[in-house]
Amino acid sequence: MAKKKYYVVWEGHETGIFTSWADCEAQTKGYPQAKYKSYKSLSEAQEALAGNYWAAVNSSKKKSSSKPSAAMEKEVVWHSLSVDAACSGNPGVMEYQGVDTQTGRRIFHQKFSLGTNNIGEFLALVHGLAYLQQKNLPNLPIYTDSRTAMSWLRKQKVKTNLVQNAQTKPLFVLIQRAENWLKNNSYENPILKWDTENWGEIPADFGRK
Repeated sequence: MAKKKYYVVWEGHETGIFTSWADCEAQTKGYPQAKYKSYKSLSEAQEALAGNYWAAVNSSKKKSSSKPSAAMEKEVVWHSLSVDAACSGNPGVMEYQGVDTQTGRRIFHQKFSLGTNNIGEFLALVHGLAYLQQKNLPNLPIYTDSRTAMSWLRKQKVKTNLVQNAQTKPLFVLIQRAENWLKNNSYENPILKWDTENWGEIPADFGRK
């Protein structure tokens, strides 16, 4: 039997503690910058709700493991940029954004009529790097929760089965620009994997899960 969870919603259509994912999703789906997190006990959820989302994520207890990952051993670098993408269907209407990790303030946002989540995650990373270069912030880290996007970034190449047609042409033009940017520019910004399991959803999440 699955263990009962309690879902705290700090920002959503309604806020409070909910005892099922369906109820939590109803309050967060479609709500811009929704903030929520699950807890194993009612007391933990009540304590978290009495505080704020960022404090809850920052002080989240790490799960025990015989082989802890490097990400689990680290604290969140709050002075950073977080990026994420969302897709209504895959492929489907796709959008990505970059936000200030600490405050959740949106820094950039793009939307396309047809795309995939992986493409959005990749473009968000490159957009973030270009933005930080423009702002002369060469050491500011960027968080992503997508290993695929990180791999494409390292290889400077997108690998996708998305069909190129009139509808997707603007997206593929941007992909080509992103790949060219990576080939013609260097960067020192650390690209960090967001530890969703231990920290909750990445601050750039669209709140549609």
